[in-house]
Amino acid sequence: HILRPSPPVPSLLPGEKRPTLTSPQPPSRLVQVSKNYRSVIRACMEDMHQAAISTRDSALQSQYSIQVSILSAMELIWNLCEILFVEAAPAGPLLLRLLDWVQLHICDVDNMVREVLSSENPSKHKLFWNVVDIFVLQGRMDEARHLLSKEAIANPTSMNMYKILDDLMKKMPVPSLGNTQTLTEMELKWQHWHEECQRYLQDGTFASNSHMESICKILLGDENAILEKKELMTTWYHFLVTRLLYSHPTVKPMELRFYAQSSMDMFLGEESSPEPLDTILMAAFEFELHQVIKECSVALSNWWFVAHLTDLLDHCKLLQSHNLYFGSNMREFLLLEYASGLFSHPSLWQLGVDYFDHCPEYGRVYLELHIERIPLNTEQKALKVLRICEQRQMHEQVRSICKIMAMKALRNNRLGSALSWSIRAKDAAFATLISDRFLKDYCERGCFSDLDLIDNLGPSMLLSDRLTFLGKYREFHRLYGEKRFSEAARLLLMLMTAHIAPCSFWMTLLTDALPLLEQKEVIFSAEQTYELMRCLEDLTAGKLNRQKFQDDDVETMKVEMLRLALARNLARVIVKEGTLEGS
Repeated sequence: HILRPSPPVPSLLPGEKRPTLTSPQPPSRLVQVSKNYRSVIRACMEDMHQAAISTRDSALQSQYSIQVSILSAMELIWNLCEILFVEAAPAGPLLLRLLDWVQLHICDVDNMVREVLSSENPSKHKLFWNVVDIFVLQGRMDEARHLLSKEAIANPTSMNMYKILDDLMKKMPVPSLGNTQTLTEMELKWQHWHEECQRYLQDGTFASNSHMESICKILLGDENAILEKKELMTTWYHFLVTRLLYSHPTVKPMELRFYAQSSMDMFLGEESSPEPLDTILMAAFEFELHQVIKECSVALSNWWFVAHLTDLLDHCKLLQSHNLYFGSNMREFLLLEYASGLFSHPSLWQLGVDYFDHCPEYGRVYLELHIERIPLNTEQKALKVLRICEQRQMHEQVRSICKIMAMKALRNNRLGSALSWSIRAKDAAFATLISDRFLKDYCERGCFSDLDLIDNLGPSMLLSDRLTFLGKYREFHRLYGEKRFSEAARLLLMLMTAHIAPCSFWMTLLTDALPLLEQKEVIFSAEQTYELMRCLEDLTAGKLNRQKFQDDDVETMKVEMLRLALARNLARVIVKEGTLEGS
């Protein structure tokens, strides 16, 4: 969902619904949102882990393993930020949250526990004391006491020491999550308990058993004794939490920076330097929120993590004062960068639209720029993009998309699709061009293509005069086909007398009038026949037209046939009308 080392991790984790929060949220709601993010990261991590196990390709297995480690580091950072910034745990509960954090992410002990408990004699197992030590180092006292009871049963001579150590571990004061005790009460209890541990150690109670003596020193917060278990803790932040548990359990949030820095120095020593993950965690412990975001941006090559974490922190009102020099705030800048990356993906670009919608300052500008760069490979994709633009009243982009698709359709000789797109673009000039192509095709083939579209133009035919003529001319053919000759005749005449039809098409219209003129029943009245005669004379009157008709035998024959048909029709009309007047 987040990182793109080599190879890339998926840009979106499975199960993510919405990219950002949209309104002020109560703290408990924000903590729940943060946990949801972490659960999705862990689900993705588990999927990667299963993929690594199931594949037989060693290169692919290595690739998946790298992704698992990266996702694990992301969840580790997010969890710490949740504790320190989102939940903002106070002194007391803070330590309990940090213990949970360590226990969740340092889980090597579970395999060791299974191995020890499944053996015939657990207390004699070579890893027995390692497991007990890890439980103690992680503050898991009940589990440590359970294992120690097995040692007491196996070695009755150590029963007395076991009971004392068990009692100390049982009585160890721990902070409460509720308001059942004040910090002062907690500190007093812890001080009395600490003194009791010190007394037993000084009395040499555990001198005969080095393992129990070591545990007692850890309970006292002896840093050297804890560091001796360095290999069991594996990380400096585990050492930090163990150190706080046994030396300063009521640590305040702002005191963490001092303990964190000294713990890292003590644990790493001079022989090793901090890794990027160490730097990020240290910045979090120092409450340098912007440094956390900066270091994550450098260490992670995809913007998912920093964009979503920053969005969450912004809703916690922790980034309100941090604006970038070009006007946008950090949250919006990171969301814009992440959304821009999504637009380069063939299928995830649609999610990028949602992210831009949540950027009030520059989101629309970015969306307009990126929408124009989307390759419109298919009509289906074009319709998706068009719907997005229409929903956001992006009129320029709507026109641009429609024009592009209309041109593509026209190049492929798909006139119906081209006309449909030009109508959506409200492009009168292009609609005129395509209408001319329809009419040209009709003249060549004697029939219309895409009848459904032309028959259902509706008000859209008013976009251009030529489109209006195309729609009306098709209506003439429909009326003629339905044998509604009088209506067809009126419409045909109107197309010429109202100058809706282009002059170049008048001969075709007059030729269409021939069958009506030759009907047994008189269709055209005398007045209508005179109008048709005038139209024919206007058509043949011009010098250029006269020369054209003289040079073209077919056209000359058409004109003569029309004149003859009009004269005969006029004679029939006069006789009919005279008969009607006489009667």
